[in-house]
Amino acid sequence: MFRALAAASPSARALGQAGRQLQPAAARRHLSWAREEPSEPRVVTSAVPGPASKAALERLSALQDTRAATFVGDYAKSTGNYIVDADGNVFLDLYCQIASIPVGYNNTALIAAAKSDQMATTLANRPALGVFPPTDWAQLLEDSFMRVRPPGMDMVFTAAHGSDANELAYKAALLHYARKRRGARAFTQTEMESALDNIPPGSPEVAILSFAAGFHGRTFGALSTTRSKAIHKLDMPAFKWPRAPFPQLQYPEDAHREENAAEERRCLAALDRILQRNEVPVAAVVVEPIQSEGGDRHASPEFFRGVRRITAKHGVLLIVDEVQTGCGATGAFWAHEHWELETPPDMVTFSKKMQAAGFYHSRETVADQPFRNFNTWLGDPARALIARAIVSEVLDNALVEQVRGTGDYLLGHLRPLAIRYHRLVANVRGQGTFVAFDCPSPAMRSELLELMRREGVNMGGSGEVAVRFRPMLTLTNRHVNLFLARFESVLNKMYKKHWPQ
Repeated sequence: MFRALAAASPSARALGQAGRQLQPAAARRHLSWAREEPSEPRVVTSAVPGPASKAALERLSALQDTRAATFVGDYAKSTGNYIVDADGNVFLDLYCQIASIPVGYNNTALIAAAKSDQMATTLANRPALGVFPPTDWAQLLEDSFMRVRPPGMDMVFTAAHGSDANELAYKAALLHYARKRRGARAFTQTEMESALDNIPPGSPEVAILSFAAGFHGRTFGALSTTRSKAIHKLDMPAFKWPRAPFPQLQYPEDAHREENAAEERRCLAALDRILQRNEVPVAAVVVEPIQSEGGDRHASPEFFRGVRRITAKHGVLLIVDEVQTGCGATGAFWAHEHWELETPPDMVTFSKKMQAAGFYHSRETVADQPFRNFNTWLGDPARALIARAIVSEVLDNALVEQVRGTGDYLLGHLRPLAIRYHRLVANVRGQGTFVAFDCPSPAMRSELLELMRREGVNMGGSGEVAVRFRPMLTLTNRHVNLFLARFESVLNKMYKKHWPQ
């Protein structure tokens, strides 16, 4: 079972026994879902992608742009924490469709939901939810999204995907701001006519503030708040919305407490100044609990409590973008729960691991008239049915608790490797299994990720040089052991190549 561990260093071999001892009860319950999981990764081609994936991608490239594709998945054969590709390679998946698979490939509860009569009816008769909601829609919302609603949220606005969720939340914030300023009066004729020409007063100068290196999506409003990589934004018109600095912490945190605290104070002071002095008023601030696409950039709970105090001081709404951090990955169902806020955010957006999308909010941010924040589908009951199954799997099997234990185990063994292999692994950081480290350069990161795939571990990057872990909530210490043995093997190969003794 620990093929690679047996050949690794003594410290690595010790992980096998330690992993079994530290396995939480939830993990032992969960293993019954994964009886058909492979015992370990297996790569049968000399390169990834292999010939079958390359052939499939060549065919697909006549129909779609495939330049971003890594390999072609065989999802009928993938199971649990393992993804199988078109060549029959079996990878331990620590990337999981860019952080979007919560409870394993071909999870039996999700398959049952997909095969249900309720799903068949929904798929055959997709409703326009805003005007013709189905008879069971309220119950489905209560059993899925509202079962895990964040504190202070009593409503949910369903959407299509993460960018859509943020876009709709921004519209809700802007409508809320306009309603507060307008009061009870009706729209003027000038407002209505100028809105059709995209000019004030009907199209007012109002902003959504975001943070440097943040990522909130690629639709037009969301893209104006995305600050992670220029390639996402080049050649696209954008709103002239303000950007505040986000803390750039130093690691290990214990050795840089004073510097990090000073950095967070600097960023909070800048946020306060922008909200005071920005040339156009700011309706809302949007922030990720961990800047995911921007390079896994963290900040302390004290920083986020400061953000909340400042937004409240200026009467500005706070939108927490939990598209990537939500649904348990950080060891809390919602990552912002770690902040222990005195007053909750005004909105919380979600997608990815929920396999559905939308934002939570209070009744205060409902638009003043129907059809103002609206589209045909307003989400999809089919996705809500899958979300209901996901929520049940997570809660009924204590998977958030499991994530905390597995994350501690992973971080506890990555940090010593960062000391031993300091030329390749730096700035280990994370919450739960939402973990990352930095490589010395983009080229080194690409090489490491390619070698890991050859070892049977699928991983991804974030920002310029970070390697990110985005496993399923079902990851156990045993899976971590399989990763660690292969990871240390890759690190040794890279050291011998780049720093021969």
